[in-house]
Amino acid sequence: MMRRTILVCLLAAGMNLAEAIPARAEHTRTWRQSDSSEFEKGTAKGVAIRSDGKLMPAPRFESFSDPNMAYLWALRLDSKGRLYAAGGSDAKVLRLDDAAKPTTVFESPELAAQAIAFDSRDNLYVGTSPDGKVYKVTADGQKSVFFEPKTKYIWALAMDAKGDLFVATGDSGQIFVVGPDGKGQLFYQSDERHARSLAFDSKGNLLVGTDPSGLVLRIDVARKDGQALPAAGASFVLYETSKKEVTALLTDEHGNLYASAIGEKVRYPNPSVPVIISPAPSQLPQAPSPQQSGIAMAQIQAQAQMTAPFSFFPSPSGGAEVVRIAADGSPESLWSSRDEIAFSMSFSPVGKVLLGTGNKGAIVELEGQGISSTIAKSASAQVTSLISGSDGKIYVATANPGKIFTLGPGYESEGSFESDTFDAKIFSHWGRLTWWGDNGATSGKVAFYVRSGNTSSPEKNWSAWSGPYKNGSGDAISCPPARFVQWKAVFLDTDHGGAPNVSWVSLAYQPKNVAPEIDDVAIQDPGVRVQGFAQQLSGPGTQTPAQVRMPQRGGAVGFQAPPSVQPKIDVPPQGFQDKGYQSVVWSAHDDNDDDLIFSIYYRGQGEQNWRLLKDKITQRFYSWDTTTMPDGAYYLKIVGSDSPSNPPDQALSAEREADRFEIANTPPRIENLVAQSNSPTAVVSFEAVSASTPIERAQYSVDAGDWLIAFPTGLLSDSPKETYQIHLAGLAPGEHTIAVQVSDRFGNTTAAKTTFTASSHAAK
Repeated sequence: MMRRTILVCLLAAGMNLAEAIPARAEHTRTWRQSDSSEFEKGTAKGVAIRSDGKLMPAPRFESFSDPNMAYLWALRLDSKGRLYAAGGSDAKVLRLDDAAKPTTVFESPELAAQAIAFDSRDNLYVGTSPDGKVYKVTADGQKSVFFEPKTKYIWALAMDAKGDLFVATGDSGQIFVVGPDGKGQLFYQSDERHARSLAFDSKGNLLVGTDPSGLVLRIDVARKDGQALPAAGASFVLYETSKKEVTALLTDEHGNLYASAIGEKVRYPNPSVPVIISPAPSQLPQAPSPQQSGIAMAQIQAQAQMTAPFSFFPSPSGGAEVVRIAADGSPESLWSSRDEIAFSMSFSPVGKVLLGTGNKGAIVELEGQGISSTIAKSASAQVTSLISGSDGKIYVATANPGKIFTLGPGYESEGSFESDTFDAKIFSHWGRLTWWGDNGATSGKVAFYVRSGNTSSPEKNWSAWSGPYKNGSGDAISCPPARFVQWKAVFLDTDHGGAPNVSWVSLAYQPKNVAPEIDDVAIQDPGVRVQGFAQQLSGPGTQTPAQVRMPQRGGAVGFQAPPSVQPKIDVPPQGFQDKGYQSVVWSAHDDNDDDLIFSIYYRGQGEQNWRLLKDKITQRFYSWDTTTMPDGAYYLKIVGSDSPSNPPDQALSAEREADRFEIANTPPRIENLVAQSNSPTAVVSFEAVSASTPIERAQYSVDAGDWLIAFPTGLLSDSPKETYQIHLAGLAPGEHTIAVQVSDRFGNTTAAKTTFTASSHAAK
């Protein structure tokens, strides 16, 4: 069966059996990677990893600017296409006419410029936190306080077509509207603690994402005397997410609304009491604390003269999701993750949703039909803002540290992917490398390289990369034999005939054969017979269960069997009492995962030569009838061989001796059984004698009555010869019969009886 299974595996991989590693076919293994979780362990440079397990070229991802800031929160473009970036830890807004030398257009005493927006005249509006304000920066650089909501946080700003600025705040969940003249008023009082994100639908109605219930609200906007007001009964919940915080909202031309939400929902004891989080003591950006909520920035009292940076990024507890709410209101889940957090959203040039995530600094593209791709990773921890620029370019802002990158247009000219290091556990020979993919992946558009070594890290003292290999149906690689191996895929041609992709990669290898190991041998108590779970012992009567002493398991390295091979399952044997039987149970392993066959040898104490007791045993236990063996002390030896999985000249074996054990089938003797009744109390005396083993128990019965325990004269029963005296009182005059029975620890039993007459004097 094993040979047939491996033959199928080799044919499926496109291997020529004549060219496979010779002779030891049973040892041929395959390291195959085809799942996104496996690919995620590797290192992608310009290569996207799709959730359905495909590798493909990623959009070009390049560094654009390093403004030397801890955090960047928001990116915006003015009408001239100039890029602005807002962040902290000191509230600041930069204009990036020159990426190498950004121009500071705004600074304030607050700790962060959290949100920015432009009006039709390119006036810049900046929302700061905590205890923040909305500032206005005119096109000629004049700065002033535009609106002060007197709230702790300003989370989002959104400018509508009429020139009204909507301000989303926390921690009272209020939304304000501010006219072009700077006069503001409360527009909507939410039942939520935070109005977290804002957008507009195609009709100009306001869309709001909240915290902590994770709601997506639509608020119809009416106008009176040119002033924006919520329409009567205007608030409507479009969708309640399964998460607590809606971090971003995005609409498309078809009326679809996309919402990203994060975090596990929690119950707030009192929404009016803010959560105070102390500022980080270090001058460097700090990693987020798991106790911090997604919206909890450092709240610093106005009188505190603190300049230290703060961190308000959530831990991935609760994960994230993205939903699409269609124009008719029907929701659809597009993406979810237990480990990533979605901070920002935008559209790619072809209309796919892009997610900025943390805390691994990845950009995820939603392909549709539940498929997503990790298309880029930055050195920063979080991707906080995405915005479409000109010519298909996407600007990317990050935090921890704050940097700006560009995504696209086009693919990386030569992306590469290095697999995770594979540990074969044993020194191995490497065979053929095969792979599969579309758009020329197997015929020259992707080149593979392989290297090997004997350390877990490939950074030092490994072989050089061998290759390139471009034939997906299989090339024999030239790496030296070793314990560890790694492959690399380089995407060469991404411009002609569509971008290639790789669905799976497989490398054949053959571990060097090593001898099996007998880990432990457990001799069972005398009279215990072991059997397989489904086997039935012969013989009449009901089998009395007996405890089986199991051997210790060894620390086998072991292999994962190919999917086509059924895993080996060792069912513990069952034990039953069966006089005259001796049993042995052992544990063994083989680091090659070979099938093993066992032989059992025995020798008597004082003998030199081992004699075969039983061979060709496939299970790891054996019982035998000892009545054909002389009484005495013996030793067992278990020999295991991997010959079922190897040619005879390459098979290896191991052996292990068991502890000394005894066989005793001869029953003890009862000698000198005498009963005397010449006194008021009859006295019965006898001796119990065993050939080799201590007497374990004696009992007696008078006139066929119940059996009663008798102790030896020395009280302890620990010798092959014991003397007993039994005093009988209250006997009626006349003839009586006393029976005695003795047993040794092997269950051998003998009995005897004697008759005596109790006198009338003894009966008084």
